[in-house]
Amino acid sequence: MDFVDQASIHVKAGDGGAGCVSFRRERYVPKGGPDGGDGGDGGSVVFRVDPGLNTLQPFRYRRRFFAPRGAPGRGKNQHGKSGADLVVRVPPGTVVIDEATGLVLRDLTRPGETWVAARGGRGGRGNARFATATRQAPRYAQPGLPGEERRLRLELKLLAEVGLVGLPNAGKSTLLSRISAARPKVAAYPFTTLRPCLGVVTLPGGRSLVAADIPGLIEGAHRGLGMGLDFLRHVERTRVLLHVMDASEGPEAARRAYETVRAEMAAYGAGLDRKPGMVALNKVDLLAPADREAVKGAFAGEGTFLVSAATGEGLPGLLEALYAEVARAEAARGEGAGEEAVWKPGA
Repeated sequence: MDFVDQASIHVKAGDGGAGCVSFRRERYVPKGGPDGGDGGDGGSVVFRVDPGLNTLQPFRYRRRFFAPRGAPGRGKNQHGKSGADLVVRVPPGTVVIDEATGLVLRDLTRPGETWVAARGGRGGRGNARFATATRQAPRYAQPGLPGEERRLRLELKLLAEVGLVGLPNAGKSTLLSRISAARPKVAAYPFTTLRPCLGVVTLPGGRSLVAADIPGLIEGAHRGLGMGLDFLRHVERTRVLLHVMDASEGPEAARRAYETVRAEMAAYGAGLDRKPGMVALNKVDLLAPADREAVKGAFAGEGTFLVSAATGEGLPGLLEALYAEVARAEAARGEGAGEEAVWKPGA
């Protein structure tokens, strides 16, 4: 299934059914009386978070979601049937934005979470509701109210604890395939990764992390150059960033790559440059021992690890350090929130 992280849709809740104007016509019932029933309520359009989804691809082919309307009332005090709610499944991390105003309406992150995107119209009351001692035969009823209608923009921001960032061809996809069961495309040319990819990293003792491989960033990505602007939003939700650098190009090139990525994240905003981060100097299997120390020296004091995604060298220590860093980030976020501590992606 293709990865789609943006979609525009049109939602329309069902209109309420009209109330009925009716009078009793029964033998042995003197003068009869009004017996028009109420109309049914219209169905609502409800979004529900489905943890089994990880893309907005279904919205590429269906963009209109209309809930059924309520049935009109009938005589003999028969009320119309209410329209059923239309449940629209979305992946965790879906941000719902009103296209008309640009306001964020909802950030859907918790599995099973529901949100009413468009509320159904209320059914009209039948004439039996308006009978009084002085108005015993009302000849009018209420029409049903229209259901809400709006155009929405959906944006998906992946939920991951660790985000792998770096320049193209730094080895992020190879690293993710080595530490998890994910199988992103790997090739010897830039921009091999065309979409973010999630992988579950399993550690000893039943521990695990969710890592996301973000497509390679280049200078000017925050202005839309390359592919970075489309995918930088996925970095917003990660707790810890892992900067993957190509160590085989030497210490100066690795440091320039690191500074470029940091600058692009700072220019993008959303606090990306303030996230806890670590550095993985990849492809050290191509370096001599002396060159390894020179490359690592360019990142002194920044949580730097020499690794090789191709051979697996240095990966156990890196994963343990990542797990500890994620735990510290969660603890710090919880302390800042007090007793009502809840992790809010992008905060």
